[in-house]
Amino acid sequence: MSVSVSPRDDSAIECIGLTKTYDLGTEQVHALRCVSFSIARGEFVAIMGASGSGKSTLANLIGALDTPTSGELKIDRKSVSSMSSDELAALRNQSIGFVFQQFNLMARMTALENVKLPLVYASNSGDDPDARARSCLRQVGLGERLHHRPNQLSGGQQQRVAIARALVNDPEIVIADEPTGAMARQTA
Repeated sequence: MSVSVSPRDDSAIECIGLTKTYDLGTEQVHALRCVSFSIARGEFVAIMGASGSGKSTLANLIGALDTPTSGELKIDRKSVSSMSSDELAALRNQSIGFVFQQFNLMARMTALENVKLPLVYASNSGDDPDARARSCLRQVGLGERLHHRPNQLSGGQQQRVAIARALVNDPEIVIADEPTGAMARQTA
């Protein structure tokens, strides 16, 4: 994937020449080559492309789950590469919500416990974690499935749990990697 767009002053996310190369033995795979763009606060952006074009790699870089081979990522004008491990963890937990392509739900936890997990890590003392998680699950139509484990839910229901989990901390940035792929058309 290769994209270039001029940065703006109101950027929540700014990618500057992001490149990601994977070394696979003697072969190098260039997942991203010099990708530059910015996303303003409140802006919705969809990144589309063929399978294997680098969309998930880009999502992982923007979400500070991976580091670029070269280039720079800024979130709220702060360079992610200069952040400590603790600062990165706080950024991911408090400012970014993720909807992963494979859901990444904890198999032994109920839907309610899975959604509540980010609140536990954030130790957000002002809110009642159970009430907030219940509310998010109701918003995605799963108010009756609070105590079901992932293996007791359909793929679309699991995906909605993942969406509720991504939104429970009211993040400034939501990164969704194929967020509706497992849902029926009527639900998505």
